[in-house]
Amino acid sequence: MKTIDFFVNGTEVSVTCSPSKTLLDVLREDAGLTGSKECCGKGECGSCTVSMNGLPVCSCLVLAGQVHGENVITVEGIGTPENMDPVQQAFMDEGATQCGYCTPGLIVSARSYLNSIGHLPGLDEIKQALGGNLCRCTGYTKILKAVQTAAQSQLTFRDL
Repeated sequence: MKTIDFFVNGTEVSVTCSPSKTLLDVLREDAGLTGSKECCGKGECGSCTVSMNGLPVCSCLVLAGQVHGENVITVEGIGTPENMDPVQQAFMDEGATQCGYCTPGLIVSARSYLNSIGHLPGLDEIKQALGGNLCRCTGYTKILKAVQTAAQSQLTFRDL
C-alpha cells in the first residue's frame, strides 16, 4: 500500500492503495467518480478515457503509482448540467448519444483535442482525434457532427 497524491478535476486527492491498482478503479472506487466506464479493460475501446496533464489516456491502463503529482480531469470535471461545456452541449443538441456508455470517454477525448488545436478542424482530423474511442450504437455520424458543432462555437474552451 502506498499513498498517492494527485489532482482530480482541480481538487487535490490523497488515496492509499496498491500502486498497481488502475486509475480507473481509483476514480470509481476511491474517489466516487463513476463517469468513466470500464468496458474492455485493455485500452482498446476508450470508454474509460480521462485527461492526464491535458492528454487523453485510457484510465484502465494507467496505474495509480503513475499519477502521483499529476493532474487528472474526468468527464465530471468538464461541465455541469447547469453549465455544460460546449462539447457536452453539442452532444446533446446533435443527439450524439444512444446507450451513453462510450459518451464520457468521447467527450473527454473531444475536449482534450479541441483544447490542443488553434484552428477549426476538418472531419478527417476529428476522426483521427477520436480514433481511440469506439461506439457500438451510433455509427459516429452524430458524434462527428457534435465535435464539429463544438469546434465552430465561439465559446471559450476550458483548459484541461
